[in-house]
Amino acid sequence: MAHELDIERMGGRPHWTPEDVIGNMSLKTLMFSNDYRHIALKGILTSLVMLALGGTFAIIFRTELALPDIQFLSARPYMSLMTLHGMFMVFGFVIPIVISICYYMMPKVLGTERLIWASGAQWSYWTLIAGAVLLIISRPDFTWTFYPPMSLRVGGGLIWMGYLAIVMVAISEFLAGAVLLKNALEAAKKGWKTMPLMGWAMAAEGVLLVGSTPMLGVVGAVMLTDWLEVTALFDPARGGSVMTFMFSFWFYGHPAVYLPLVPAIAILYTVLPWILGRPMWSYMSAVTAFILLTVLSFVVYPHHFQPAFSVSGWLQRTTQILTLLIFIPSTLHVFNWIATLWSDPIPASARRSVVFKFFISAIAFLIYGGVTAYLNAQISVDSNFIHNTYWIPAHFHAMFMGFVGQMAVAGIYYLYPYFTGRMYNQAMANTHFWLWQVGIFTKVTMMFALGYAYFPRWVVDYLDLPEWSSSQLVLTGGAYLIGLGFIVFVFNVAWSARSGQISPADPWPVEHEDAAASAVPAE
Repeated sequence: MAHELDIERMGGRPHWTPEDVIGNMSLKTLMFSNDYRHIALKGILTSLVMLALGGTFAIIFRTELALPDIQFLSARPYMSLMTLHGMFMVFGFVIPIVISICYYMMPKVLGTERLIWASGAQWSYWTLIAGAVLLIISRPDFTWTFYPPMSLRVGGGLIWMGYLAIVMVAISEFLAGAVLLKNALEAAKKGWKTMPLMGWAMAAEGVLLVGSTPMLGVVGAVMLTDWLEVTALFDPARGGSVMTFMFSFWFYGHPAVYLPLVPAIAILYTVLPWILGRPMWSYMSAVTAFILLTVLSFVVYPHHFQPAFSVSGWLQRTTQILTLLIFIPSTLHVFNWIATLWSDPIPASARRSVVFKFFISAIAFLIYGGVTAYLNAQISVDSNFIHNTYWIPAHFHAMFMGFVGQMAVAGIYYLYPYFTGRMYNQAMANTHFWLWQVGIFTKVTMMFALGYAYFPRWVVDYLDLPEWSSSQLVLTGGAYLIGLGFIVFVFNVAWSARSGQISPADPWPVEHEDAAASAVPAE
């Protein structure tokens, strides 16, 4: 189904030249330059720091959960660590890292050669940093979804900083969305039919961010004023309504599920054709999927509180149907990728590349998380069985860490020579890859097993039941493997920046099996 315009739609890879961006800049340049390369690099490095922090928090409370009973972590510190883990991973890692990678790719792929409204990206970055600082100081313990009335009753005297941090995150994401949308619309002036899929993805991401984040800002502000007892919109003890919060928060919260997914998909659509040496199998199915995903993501959010008594009757049935319909755009993307891989032999160069390996694994985890999510949409199963069990975090860990996290790492490995002028160490990259495959698969699968055994979320202690204790122990082992893989990755990135092999002019040449064989001299 290749189209005559597909080469143009693939974007401007010939303009990409390896260079030592890191070695030729000062700290001041990295922090304040409006050059898209510096903005992207700053965002990627900061997101990796956020991953390190969020991952460390997870390792600590995972160690506590490895065995029944209280070992060293009481309920309040556990809830605080779990809250910070969720917020740092969602708001600090999975969303900003893929957006930052797209900041680098967009100017080259869309042909603008610069990031339009770079100052907006700068404000987005610094606002997010301010929010992260406020979160660390306030140490909230109300989970990353901060449901009232609990979130209005717990925490110390500095908890107001946590509410303000939510507002800062909303401002940061809104600005990022405006930047992406502005760049996509600029590229669209050359024609929507010839715009690379990166442009369509950024248009979809921009609409999602600009359309949903204002409500998150409103929720954070009202949480603050409710806590100060200026208002009582969400506080049922003073006449407020928890359901008002649920409808308000999840109007942002469900599009937020796709905020990291769409840029991650854009990275795949940009890089995979160049690794394979051929266009994507279908351009229009990808465009259709982006449009459907954008529209449907705004109307299915009540399934996040489906068991609530007020989500019933026609609203519940409609939500279930729309939730099932959102499988369509995801399936369009997945089958497009499979068809692209299946249409011709995979080049030998791609099979050797750790970038390609992470792509394939990420696709597998998207399928794993997506297929199992079918149960989440079923009213009876969700309401009576899985909604508040580990089945839910299993689903979003498969999607966020299994798909988005691995797609982000693939993007970093691909861009590495363009940032450093050198190649990463292949052996260490392969070690990282396999540690993550075993670790992420183990963690996600054990979470599904615990959900199936009706293990509740948000608990620091549990009964010594075999189906609970054994799965928790193995799950914790998987988390340690993920942490070890991340350490290998960071060491590889740092070491190779100084000691790695100098990158050739084209770091990613496409080599087929016959070409590789002919290059080997006969004995």
